[in-house]
Amino acid sequence: MHLHAMKKCGVLLLISAPSGGGKTTVCTSMLARNPPLRRVITCTTRPPRPGEVDGVDYHFFALPEFERRIEAGEFLEHARVYGNCYGTLRSSVLEVLRAGSDVLLNIDVQGAASIRAAARAEPELGGSLVTVFLTPATLTELEGRLRGRGSEAADVVERRLAAAPGEVAEAEHFDYLVISGTREDDLNRVQSIYVAEKARRHRVAFCFGGIA
Repeated sequence: MHLHAMKKCGVLLLISAPSGGGKTTVCTSMLARNPPLRRVITCTTRPPRPGEVDGVDYHFFALPEFERRIEAGEFLEHARVYGNCYGTLRSSVLEVLRAGSDVLLNIDVQGAASIRAAARAEPELGGSLVTVFLTPATLTELEGRLRGRGSEAADVVERRLAAAPGEVAEAEHFDYLVISGTREDDLNRVQSIYVAEKARRHRVAFCFGGIA
């Protein structure tokens, strides 16, 4: 048979973790290692920080505009965090996938649940979505990482630790569970998942002509 056309279905790689689980480090390294993998620009109502650029770092929306988009169903996921709203636009994800690139999302467990629900309702997202949960082996190790960062106030660390058991319990809803080790180990394990998922048969639709 002659192969006339090949349509690729991109990968929507979602990585989640309890706070301190290491997902931001892994995501940064994955983007650096894999040029076809793109970060989607998310939205927020917080003011830009010095040096941040609208449309590059975030889409900065006033609260009424953000709420209008919620009502219009434009977000795949959204949340209010410490008084500010954050969200991922459906159109931003689909635009990258339809352009032939893969998407990387760094999302908390609540946002991941929203995106899984959207993917169940939308075949285009459902055919692309791959979810990975990254976590240290024990809550004691997670606590050590959080306290060792030294970048947050003690009350913030305590809030994150209090939320961690519930976040870890969500691991059963993800496609893959990666037990965190060294930074290099974490990167290599997530990279292996990404490479394997790109090769899955359902991601490539072949259109065959007649017998040669």
